[in-house]
Amino acid sequence: MSNLFCLFILVPILAVILLALNVLLSPHNPSEAKVSAYECGFSAIVGQTRSTFQIQFYLVAMLFLIFDLEILLLFPIAVTLYQVSTFGFSIAIIFFIVLTIGFVLEIGSGAISLSNFDQPSNTFKYNKEN
Repeated sequence: MSNLFCLFILVPILAVILLALNVLLSPHNPSEAKVSAYECGFSAIVGQTRSTFQIQFYLVAMLFLIFDLEILLLFPIAVTLYQVSTFGFSIAIIFFIVLTIGFVLEIGSGAISLSNFDQPSNTFKYNKEN
């Protein structure tokens, strides 16, 4: 048996067996407390407990993922910098130039401008009549 056989055949089979054993042998007794939403130890608020987010939060999250992957790709280049040839170094430089141009365009378009978060949100309004 080769190592690839163990990796691609035996590991998924073992995972399925362990998941099946977990489902079959685990106690299943749901209660009201277990299936309700957890809100910092307090009882759940009656009604809608979710609030809307502004779309810029999602943009910032997506930009974080992109530049986090950039750092992930930066590590192998930094580790093997003495072994790569001039061609590999030039490819890395082109990669960072493209990412820098993209970052400048994002700043120019205002995608990561957080200045409008200073205003109070209209999502939560206190009603004195309740």
